[in-house]
Amino acid sequence: MDDLFSPEGFDEAGPLYVALQRRIADAIATGQLTPGDSLPPERDMAAKTGLSRVTVRKAVQALVAQGHLVQKRGSGTFVAPKVERLEQALSLLTSFSEDMARRGKTVESVFLSRGIHAPTPEEVMALGLSAQDRVSRLERVRQTDGVPLAIERAALSTAILPDPFRVERSLYEVLSELGRRPVRAVQRLSATNLSPADAALLHLPAGAAGLRIERVSYLPSGRVVEFTRSLYRGDAYDFAVELQLAPETPRASTDKD
Repeated sequence: MDDLFSPEGFDEAGPLYVALQRRIADAIATGQLTPGDSLPPERDMAAKTGLSRVTVRKAVQALVAQGHLVQKRGSGTFVAPKVERLEQALSLLTSFSEDMARRGKTVESVFLSRGIHAPTPEEVMALGLSAQDRVSRLERVRQTDGVPLAIERAALSTAILPDPFRVERSLYEVLSELGRRPVRAVQRLSATNLSPADAALLHLPAGAAGLRIERVSYLPSGRVVEFTRSLYRGDAYDFAVELQLAPETPRASTDKD
């Protein structure tokens, strides 16, 4: 690591912080720095490189914004965990747990809240409820191998899920046990920039790219089961859907045919 922060090489043309930023990024790309490695404090990097602390801070903040580094208050700056990109088919109605299990990954849920509440106006509309009904809400961070990938915020009528604390691992697993697993769903995807609070939960810098997915799922009878809003890491997910050529519409006959 001493070579990484040696003062040589910073006399090239261009901003000094860019040179340091490139040097650290190259060290991560080549394996000289590996996920979880800690960087020296800014003052030490400045002393070793001969650069100002302002220059060092600017380089580090740029790498944090790019997702190469993470900063933990009171602990320091670390090389970010390597996030494997996952492809998710949009044509299959599956749960996060089922998706990860198919890939042989360990699934973990960090619950932020669970409880029964009065529905919001949005939940009343989405779930087809009255203002007097109650909803079971689940808010949790979904992660695999210790890496947070998504934040899920689900709302279900208490007639569908009477006890939200019954859900420990998979919501769909519990719904299957209750005979209320959905068979179809409508999903809407949109790009978003993560708020500081959500970004912190996903170990990303504020404003990082994310994917917002809103799902409303249904029973065979057409009854709504869930209203779930999820935020996925933009650097971890590719969503894929199979498209087929639409059948040709028979051409209308004319007098000339």
